[in-house]
Amino acid sequence: MSALRTAPARKVLGRLSLPERTFVADALRTETVGGVLLLIAAIAALIWANIPALHHSYETVSHFHLGPEALGLNLSVAHWAADGLLAVFFFVAGIELKRELVAGDLKDPRTAVLPVVAALCGMAVPALVYTLTNLTGGGSIHGWAVPTATDIAFALAVLAVIGTSLPSALRAFLLTLAVVDDLFAILIIAVFFTERIDFAALGGAVLGLAVFWLLLRKGVRGWYVYVPLAVVVWALMYNSGVHATIAGVAMGLMLRCTTRTGEEHSPGEHIEHLVRPLSAGLAVPLFALFSAGVKVSGGALGDVFSRPETLGVVLGLVVGKTVGIFGGTWLTARFTRASLSEDLAWADLFAVASLAGIGFTVSLLIGELAFAGDAVLTDEVKAAVLTGSLIAAVCATALLKMRNTRYRRLVEAEERDDDLDGIPDVYEQDDPAYHLRMAEIYDRKAAEHRRMAAEKAAR
Repeated sequence: MSALRTAPARKVLGRLSLPERTFVADALRTETVGGVLLLIAAIAALIWANIPALHHSYETVSHFHLGPEALGLNLSVAHWAADGLLAVFFFVAGIELKRELVAGDLKDPRTAVLPVVAALCGMAVPALVYTLTNLTGGGSIHGWAVPTATDIAFALAVLAVIGTSLPSALRAFLLTLAVVDDLFAILIIAVFFTERIDFAALGGAVLGLAVFWLLLRKGVRGWYVYVPLAVVVWALMYNSGVHATIAGVAMGLMLRCTTRTGEEHSPGEHIEHLVRPLSAGLAVPLFALFSAGVKVSGGALGDVFSRPETLGVVLGLVVGKTVGIFGGTWLTARFTRASLSEDLAWADLFAVASLAGIGFTVSLLIGELAFAGDAVLTDEVKAAVLTGSLIAAVCATALLKMRNTRYRRLVEAEERDDDLDGIPDVYEQDDPAYHLRMAEIYDRKAAEHRRMAAEKAAR
């Protein structure tokens, strides 16, 4: 009993372990580059779709069909981007989720409860805000899921553009939050946006996934085995009526993300390292290019704030996400033994929660699925996603800039390595060998200082 009473309280957003910090830094570095490309693609889409001389060519390219008709895959370019290329994005998301479950923050239930609760509240509250807005305004509640998703790449692109550095704990929280967010977004797509099911095609997809899993278990190697099989599984999943991106997630979850004796990296980490540039550098930007090209005018922007469906999306992203994530985290800390890290304040968490209101890739996808029969409303909802994400980005920028000086000091402290051994000093403070090395360094500096002072006096 005394041990229970004296056990230290867990810290909310405390310092990461060194391996976890290294992984988060590497992952976010790639996400940031991908986010900048995503931002460029979105701006290019808006320019291409809104310049009168170019608008017709944008529509022509987006609706150009290609693919084998006999296999049910004669799709438009925009459709290929949404259902085909995004499968690569969700494949990487599946690997990230698997890694978090077996080796990351989600492995320990005590650690996992915070990002899981924050992500759930960060999806439930925007859905509630959207639903209430449309029930009171007489709109359609079909788009309740649109403002529930966070786009981590776009959020990190905003951080890169505004030039602010978040401490690793806040960045890890944002990354883990996005992984859990992606999981629930996948479940939403699978459960709520599957209208018809072709059980023969679905059975074939499940059989293909079973073969995929068996080959992995047997240790079979070679991209020439897995890539054709993955394409077949994707095609069968598409024809089954279940959204084809689910195939990418399922295959990502099957990869082993723990290392064995003699392995420097697990197969999952190795494949993620190879595929992530394809996802972040090609798949997601191309999806943005053919999804974000909506007509923007003064009247259209006015409609965003006057129509309940679009207003619900904006309020869901800007207000719902912030209140949900912040409230979920605060309640978790309030009713458990967790306490906030001494280096951070609740204002920091509020700023990160507002940054999570940037919903782009998955929000655009869900918007297309929710209003598939109404092209005009689909474009208006896309405009609402862009507007809400822009407002969230501006609010987050203002909040983060106010704390940027403190963040810079925290990041410098995290990265300081006075003994030049490649390990940040903050991770060695309890190591006697570290203090011995530092004492030697200070002795050398003091001796050098005395020598220089003696030479100066002699002159």
